Amino acid sequence: MAPGTAAPDTTDTSATTPTSAAPDICVVGAGVIGLTSAIVLAEAGYRVRVVAREAADDTTSAVAGGLCWPYLIRPHEEAVRWSLRSLEVFTGLAGRPAETGARLVAGVTAGAAGTAGGEHGPAPEEGLGAWYAAVPGLRPARAEELPPGCGAGWWARTPLVEMPVHLRYLERRLAAAGGTVVARPVASLAEAADGVRAVVNCSGLGARELVPDDGVQPVQGQLVIVENPGIEEWFTVADAGAEDAANSTYLLPQPFGLVLGGTAREGAWSREPDPAVAEAIVARCARYFPQVARARVLAHRVGLRPARPAVRLAAERLPDGTVCVHNYGHGGAGVTVSWGCADEVLRLVRDAVAPA
Repeated sequence: MAPGTAAPDTTDTSATTPTSAAPDICVVGAGVIGLTSAIVLAEAGYRVRVVAREAADDTTSAVAGGLCWPYLIRPHEEAVRWSLRSLEVFTGLAGRPAETGARLVAGVTAGAAGTAGGEHGPAPEEGLGAWYAAVPGLRPARAEELPPGCGAGWWARTPLVEMPVHLRYLERRLAAAGGTVVARPVASLAEAADGVRAVVNCSGLGARELVPDDGVQPVQGQLVIVENPGIEEWFTVADAGAEDAANSTYLLPQPFGLVLGGTAREGAWSREPDPAVAEAIVARCARYFPQVARARVLAHRVGLRPARPAVRLAAERLPDGTVCVHNYGHGGAGVTVSWGCADEVLRLVRDAVAPA
């Protein structure tokens, strides 16, 4: 196996007995970034303990829509590389959707009416040309694949991840590799470093206080879950009709219902759904799929994406000399880049700490 590459998933995920030896590495954070980092390290032979204030089901990861597409993340070049590695892993996991939560689902990302297209499709999102060039099967959408009101778009078959199922899968896979999870708050990186060879900081929004890093800011995302009226493909649109840049429009068919989105409000800390915002989300989605307007609402969800001007994925030494690898600030792309970032974490740990 090449250095910095995650081991293939060959473990028996029914195993739950962790190792009793003292850990080599403490991973702070039990969201998708923390759990994937811990798995890659544990499967490489390190003894890993995850420490987190919130259980995985209570993290922002649990309410993520789950579409694998680089969104609200910088720097672009690295984000594309991490995303493509994750695309490879999720594609493999999609063969066992009931176990892993990952499925390959077709869909369209479109521009609003008037968007220029042609045989080569509309211009890719800024900085993501390499993603569009590398995603297998991605092509310009045909006219019949676009709902009324759209100009041009791209068709692709990409992973769509049911996050509650996927997080439980990650917990089982970590346990099978000998890792442990401890539910408790971490007051400082020095506390996390006590008795271990390295710390991996996957604390997300918590990095504001833990590092501290005031460059980390919340980007609030609100979703509405409705009974699916028969929509089988995902859809996103760069909607010129949205009232402001904090609004977006997407529909994601999940086994538990149709996810309607959404918002991206920078600096908003509230986790309470806003009824007016929910109504606006449904109305924007119904503009393209009118049947959504009559769908029964099942749930409202709000999550706080941990955004940063650029992802921090780098190693440093804490005052006591312990290696700390930071892996946070993934914005709206934590799921999308999770496995690629985990491979980078493993490389950084191996560079600083003797291989397990």
